[in-house]
Amino acid sequence: MASGGKSKGPAGGEQAIKVVAENRRARFDYTVDEKVEAGLELTGSEVKSLREGVANLSDAYALPKGSELFLLNAHIGSYKSASVFDHLPTRGRKLLMHRAEIDRWVTKVRERGYSIIPLVLYFKKGRAKVELGLCRGKTHEDRRQDIKERETKREMDRAVRRR
Repeated sequence: MASGGKSKGPAGGEQAIKVVAENRRARFDYTVDEKVEAGLELTGSEVKSLREGVANLSDAYALPKGSELFLLNAHIGSYKSASVFDHLPTRGRKLLMHRAEIDRWVTKVRERGYSIIPLVLYFKKGRAKVELGLCRGKTHEDRRQDIKERETKREMDRAVRRR
């Protein structure tokens, strides 16, 4: 008798995640306080170009419009085979999150000067997802402190390896 459940995919239960784009600059420019996974509302040509890996999150951010959250300035390149039915590369894309999460994050953005920045764009179980970070901008002193901490950690690792 066949089991009624769906197949679990690779390695019996692990979820296959394929990273499409990463916003490496965000971790340098911002302090990430919270993270959340959100879905994206995409057109067919956008999904196909993401599968090819044509995306850039460097200047992207999320803003509330009404009671919804939209990802702006995320560049998803055009799909060559789409011809007439192609999409605009930097159009606003609706983020799919629970209402309570959206409301909580929007109040923090409005009250405390936070920004919502996309950190990673990836496929999980065949669906396009984006990891959003609730971020606060770093000052020049914060960046210097981070560099100092990184260098001391590197020196400590070197000292441990020499032993």
